[in-house]
Amino acid sequence: MRAPLSRRPVLWATILMAATAWAQQPGSLKQAYQGDFYVGAAMNAAEITGQDQQNDAILLEQFNSISPENALKWAIVNPEPGQYNWGLADQYVAFGVEHHMWIVGHNLVWHNQVPAWVFRDKGGKLLTRAALLARLKEHIFTEVGRYKGKIQSWDVVNEALNEDGTPRQSLWYRIIGPDYIAKAFEYAHEADPQAQLTYNDYNLASAAKLAGVIRLVKELKAEGVPIDCVGMQNHDHLDSPTAGQEDAAIRAIAATGVKVAISELDINILPWPGTGNTADVSIHMASSPKWNPWPHGLPQDVQKKLTEQYAALFGVFYKDRADISRVTFWGVTNAQSWLNDWPIPGRTNYPLLFDREGKPAPAYYAVLQAAGQTAK
Repeated sequence: MRAPLSRRPVLWATILMAATAWAQQPGSLKQAYQGDFYVGAAMNAAEITGQDQQNDAILLEQFNSISPENALKWAIVNPEPGQYNWGLADQYVAFGVEHHMWIVGHNLVWHNQVPAWVFRDKGGKLLTRAALLARLKEHIFTEVGRYKGKIQSWDVVNEALNEDGTPRQSLWYRIIGPDYIAKAFEYAHEADPQAQLTYNDYNLASAAKLAGVIRLVKELKAEGVPIDCVGMQNHDHLDSPTAGQEDAAIRAIAATGVKVAISELDINILPWPGTGNTADVSIHMASSPKWNPWPHGLPQDVQKKLTEQYAALFGVFYKDRADISRVTFWGVTNAQSWLNDWPIPGRTNYPLLFDREGKPAPAYYAVLQAAGQTAK
């Protein structure tokens, strides 16, 4: 549990003492991009509750925005009918409020991490359209309403499209119909009219997926649905997307009249056993040493490629900064990255700017330099 308010100054004093060590670094990410866009990181439970003080120190020094890995997802917040568990979510929001951060709510509607009961009645039968809409509205009103004025941006709908840009045939789609997306945005806007509302998805540098997102945004805007932003997850690889593909996708999305968020950035440097670029969490593969080639450290040539890819991406982000609201890394250090266990468990990955000891990787300095200076 997070320390109560009466003890919190002692806890944060310890964290802030650790954070002073970072002052010797040439600036920080949030300073380098101040006035351009927010620079954020996703927080896990240990960071939210103050148990991981090293990572909290990095968060406070380097970032001015936060997203929750899991704390606000339906299965965590509302696991049973009528049962809401706000403990972790409240601590997450309190962290952001206390430190004056741009707070992101992730996410309201997804086909994963949603309890089975949401879609069924007491007899186990699938709900009617009207019943599921009522359940969706109640959930959004409850969660968004609780944090009205504190959470500045919500990922309203997550990953609603297939790789070819067509609608995913989720239970949301099958029961309610394609307008479940519009309804979710309308409910979120009604619950907090000031919040930025985002559609979030992966692999948006792919031509077919990008076309699907653009078509969706245009349809929503034509219907007067309050959508403000598209989140490009950017679970990337060493060689994809290219800087040109990234730039084209950002400009195409921005041309629809919405902002762009780089919402879940990391770069997977390990051999990819599948085909195509995806972040589908349902994919699981057996462990094998050939898929975990660098358990004891990253070779210099691979580190160089990682640094070059981050430099190229942030060169694009800086160029397109007028269209970008935030860039959020999906994690703080390599030790906690989800890519250590997806799609193959137990791997040693190096996808972020801070290593397992919390020290800046070479890519960190490349990201600073991409802003044209180390600090502003």
